[in-house]
Amino acid sequence: MKFPDSCFPVILAAVLLATPAVAATAKKPAKPAAKAAAVVDPQPDATSLVAQSRDAQSKGDTELALRLAQSAIVADPARPSSYDALADIYAANNAPDFARSYYASALSIDPTDMTALKAMAALDRGATDKRAANAEGTKTGNP
Repeated sequence: MKFPDSCFPVILAAVLLATPAVAATAKKPAKPAAKAAAVVDPQPDATSLVAQSRDAQSKGDTELALRLAQSAIVADPARPSSYDALADIYAANNAPDFARSYYASALSIDPTDMTALKAMAALDRGATDKRAANAEGTKTGNP
């Protein structure tokens, strides 16, 4: 079988690439194996931070509970439950002004947040009760 002269370069290239020695030099050198990427723990999400905060609070670790609740707000500032958690800690530790502030933040995100609404009402009742007790004490001569 006779091939036309115009096919010769194509046939020669096919033969050369099929030859192992030539094919090996035509390939790019293999890259060294890539190093394994360092494994980094993902940042905890706001839900788990709030759960950890409530757990710390139940164990009496107020400082840790505060930090975890604050971290939950940083992790997801659009979650009212993170503000509720922080406000709950302040309310439980006799800091009603801070509690009101964080409940108000939760309500600014979600005006129907029942946790914040109920807690604000409880704080208001507590303030009313204290004012009534103070007024009663001054009537009887007790400061």
